[in-house]
Amino acid sequence: MKTERKQRRIVAAALCAALTLGLAGGAYAQQASDTTGGSTADQSSAGNDNGGGLPQIQQQGDVSYVSGGVGLDESKALQHAQSQWPLSLRFTGPGSDFLADVHVRVVDAHGSDVLGTTSRGPYMLVKLRPGRYTVHAQYKDHDQTKSVTVPAKGTAKAAFYWTTQ
Repeated sequence: MKTERKQRRIVAAALCAALTLGLAGGAYAQQASDTTGGSTADQSSAGNDNGGGLPQIQQQGDVSYVSGGVGLDESKALQHAQSQWPLSLRFTGPGSDFLADVHVRVVDAHGSDVLGTTSRGPYMLVKLRPGRYTVHAQYKDHDQTKSVTVPAKGTAKAAFYWTTQ
């Protein structure tokens, strides 16, 4: 009985020591690299505050946006989040192939650029004020333009499809 208790205490002490060393090592590694998570410069979904596989939210002026969806987790996260973003854009090619590296420019009703960026995947979600906008999308040398109206409540969607890769 005594030996059994002693063995349990030894195992518990060893487990505590291992956990302490593991946590200390992780904290040291994080401190050594000055990296504590994602930032707006971090283009990946790893370490960001969004959770659920959503890529890092970017900011351009007063417009927030996120793009990606190449991987399955990220794609599902972006599709799930569409209802919380005023504008959803999708970029596809022949055979419904997902496209990335689409140059996107959003212009307001007064002709002012409100967003100019390149998509990191087939989905882009944009937080815009309610109003009328023109979305210009360019994939390789092929341009498309669509007018969208972002409602005060609800969402607007625009799908861009290119027949050439």
